[in-house]
Amino acid sequence: MGKTKAAFVGVALLSGTTNILMLTGPLFMMQVYDRVLASRSVPTLVALSILAIGLYAFIGLLEIIRSRILARIGQQIEEELGGQTFDAVLTLPLRTSKKEVVAQPLRDLDQLRQFMSGPGPIAICDMPWLPIYLAVLFLFHPYLGWLTVAGAVTLIVLTIVSDVTLRGPLSRITQLGSLRAEFVEAGRRNAEALHAMGMRGAFAARWRETNDIYLAEQRQTSDKTGGFTAASKVFRLALQSAILALAAWLSIYQLVSPGAMIASSILTSKALSPIEQAISQWRSFLGARQSRRRLHELLEKVAFDKQPMSLPAPKQSLDVAGLTVVAPGSISAIIRDVSFALQSRHGLGIIGPSGSGKSTLARALVGVWQPVRGTIRLDGAEIEQWNPEVLGPAIGYLPQGVELFDGTIAENISRFCGPAKSSDIIEAATQAGVHDMVLSLQDGYNTRIGVGGAVLSAGQRQRIGLARALFGKPFLIVLDEPNASLDAEGEAALTNAIVNARQSGSIVIVIAHRPNALAAVDHVLVLAEGRVAAFGPRDEVLRKTTVRAVPESA
Repeated sequence: MGKTKAAFVGVALLSGTTNILMLTGPLFMMQVYDRVLASRSVPTLVALSILAIGLYAFIGLLEIIRSRILARIGQQIEEELGGQTFDAVLTLPLRTSKKEVVAQPLRDLDQLRQFMSGPGPIAICDMPWLPIYLAVLFLFHPYLGWLTVAGAVTLIVLTIVSDVTLRGPLSRITQLGSLRAEFVEAGRRNAEALHAMGMRGAFAARWRETNDIYLAEQRQTSDKTGGFTAASKVFRLALQSAILALAAWLSIYQLVSPGAMIASSILTSKALSPIEQAISQWRSFLGARQSRRRLHELLEKVAFDKQPMSLPAPKQSLDVAGLTVVAPGSISAIIRDVSFALQSRHGLGIIGPSGSGKSTLARALVGVWQPVRGTIRLDGAEIEQWNPEVLGPAIGYLPQGVELFDGTIAENISRFCGPAKSSDIIEAATQAGVHDMVLSLQDGYNTRIGVGGAVLSAGQRQRIGLARALFGKPFLIVLDEPNASLDAEGEAALTNAIVNARQSGSIVIVIAHRPNALAAVDHVLVLAEGRVAAFGPRDEVLRKTTVRAVPESA
């Protein structure tokens, strides 16, 4: 943030020069009343007018420079924090509970950037130059200076009161706005289910309830903000008239000149204008300050550790020892003391009842969730010793809920890794049994699939997700319910893909409810209540599990 601070110092210096030059108007008015009208000298008026026009032009140039610097400060903030904030947004779901995951950080960054690019900083930079105007007023007459000081103090008190009054409501508005946005996103993602099951009305009613609270809070806050703004504006106008009346009274007794009477009214307006502007911008200032605080806390929470030393890609083994995993935001362990070991070319099927921790184990194995105890080692090194971006190509992961991204099929299969070889993309698609389906589309691999793969069926999305997991022949492939949306042809393609991946040296882990997905594995691990109930060769474990299950179902 060093460049930003240096630029802001430049804005403050420009503001100082601008505020000094703002004395042009009052002094010009004073000279016209006291010198030009008294002497009736047209050349003097012309000379003063030319000088004033030149100074005003210079003020305009400084204002343009100042506004452009502020715009670039906002851009600099985006450049310095944009990448970190986006990385933090992607990391946050892995470290906190889902209810805490919102798009608020990016909105906070936008609000901070917009405030720093707007009139708010100008008001802040102008306020310290208030003593200059007060000093000139005291030079005219102490009464004028003290009356302006009293007015400035009153406006500052109004500013403090508005800060105390609006801080809480603005924080609540931000929270309600995030909740409101989450409702909209949830409705968008589940639009089909809401429509099919007649839930749109009920869901809309819940959204309206949240939206009404948000609007009511926003309306009350806007009313309070408008009240403070109106009070400060009316007070400043009244004070300006009071200064004019006081100066006129002093002029009657020849304690100030008529020119000073007019100049003092203009100076009072200039002196108090930054305070009034600060009050009108106070809501934006409070919002930016809260955004900055939240961004700071977020970046501290997900601070990225020092990059680990690069290690060669794993090729030999996976060792899990005493693994215990807790879901982000929770305190209860989902899986406890899980241990097993696999070598290159092994295939492992993980089975167990719903809620036994299968998907949690899958997330831990690919580094999505961090273990609270135990280790996951690839070729003897703990998984945390790798940079995720470096280890990523050696990991293939098909989550239970397949998510594709807006782009072409080729880009999704190649993980958006830039210019990938066409042969590698086609090889992954062929292994997943999706090559012919892609070719049947009008644009083939260049078909854009829309957000979430909207133009594809669930089975097509799952098979393209499988091709993405197989892309680049990763060493560790973890497939969570890979046959959930597949037909018989898709399941045959899945079995062939697992066999081919194992033959090429990969370790393949398949989580399944249906036994068809276990046809191509040679080991099975049974989970029950988060613990290993059985582990060993597939046929042996399945036979024991089946024999044990018969009396329970009888």
